[in-house]
Amino acid sequence: MVATHSSATPSPLRSAFVSEAAASRPTLLIVDDEEGPRQSLRVVFKDLYDLVLASSGPEALEIAKRRRVDAAVLDIRMAGMSGTELLGHLKKLDPRIEVVMLTAYETLDTARQALRHGACDYLTKPFEIPVIRDAVANAVQRRALAEAMADGAKRVQELHEELRNLQMQGEVARSQNEIYASVMHDIGSPLTAVSVMLQMVSMDLEATRGAATHSVKDQLARVNQQVARCMEISRRYLDYARERSTQRQAVRLNQVLSDVRELLRAHPSAKRHQLTVQLLPADLTLRINGTDLVQVLLNLVTNAFQSSADPLHIEVFGEYHDDAVAPAALADSQRSVFVNRASFVNEPPMVALRVNDNGPGIPESILPKIFESYFTTKLPGEGTGLGLAIVRRLVSQAKGGIQVQTEPGRGTTFTVFLPVEVG
Repeated sequence: MVATHSSATPSPLRSAFVSEAAASRPTLLIVDDEEGPRQSLRVVFKDLYDLVLASSGPEALEIAKRRRVDAAVLDIRMAGMSGTELLGHLKKLDPRIEVVMLTAYETLDTARQALRHGACDYLTKPFEIPVIRDAVANAVQRRALAEAMADGAKRVQELHEELRNLQMQGEVARSQNEIYASVMHDIGSPLTAVSVMLQMVSMDLEATRGAATHSVKDQLARVNQQVARCMEISRRYLDYARERSTQRQAVRLNQVLSDVRELLRAHPSAKRHQLTVQLLPADLTLRINGTDLVQVLLNLVTNAFQSSADPLHIEVFGEYHDDAVAPAALADSQRSVFVNRASFVNEPPMVALRVNDNGPGIPESILPKIFESYFTTKLPGEGTGLGLAIVRRLVSQAKGGIQVQTEPGRGTTFTVFLPVEVG
């Protein structure tokens, strides 16, 4: 027998409102072969969830086959099918159903068995109302987190499918291989962060048996930000490939610096090096696409990460300039080059964004070549040679310039000059 929120017969108008409200609430399945505990739990949760009640394991399974169940509270000792057996069957039907086990006969063995079968919590009768409410709330939250993770993974897969379709359809008339390779390079860092964070969330979900999930929610929010950024990058390149014109865009610099700091926390090389990202005292708006600026900084920092196997200190900071770049800075030397001279609009106000490292420096013989497409000093399979070429292209599109200063044995500084939005 399945019980709903009330035994009274509701009016048609009230039924409509109840159905609409219930549809927006998580569904909680309560299973106990004794009427008293079932009704007690109904009273505790009737105002919080859409409830379905069952008096046996087989009845509960039939319910779960017919409708969605977000979480369940199961009594362990029941006639016929035990709560532990029911737990296993429910997990086979839907692995994301979160289950809280109840028993009046607690033993270490029953607790271990319940957790081994996938229960997220284990409580004894008689239960305290705040404790069981917290346990069920945690179970419902874990279900929501699992679904959000699955949705994020689906969106990443859709991104890969769209990129594959672009290549197959042959919509890029010129430089097709380079553009497609650029797309894959651009999304590499965010997708790396997605992969690492999903693993971290999975481990935390396994570890939060009945514990608070604030840290898991925070990590999941970061995952979704990474996926959204991947989608934005792909859309931008698809628009470029289809020769759509894009409107002039602007972005708040400190927001980008904060995003870059978050993105790089999950980079595989971040643990080996020390990274400092400094915000400007007064936030500024730059005339550049936000995703472009994120990619410029990501590429420059990861380039620094990969410049040495030894631990490095990398700094990212900006300086406001209310005058033009001095002619001496535009001149090349053995240890300094300036790129994008032709497209660079040397007019104030502008910002000089610097990525500085204390690495081995860049040899004079290769310094003039570092912005060329496919130029790399890495071993085959370890680098595409596209990172700095992409930086040059994106900065050029924003009418900006790049200066590189290096000193063997002491480090390298990349300075990106970008126009500031006035008014």
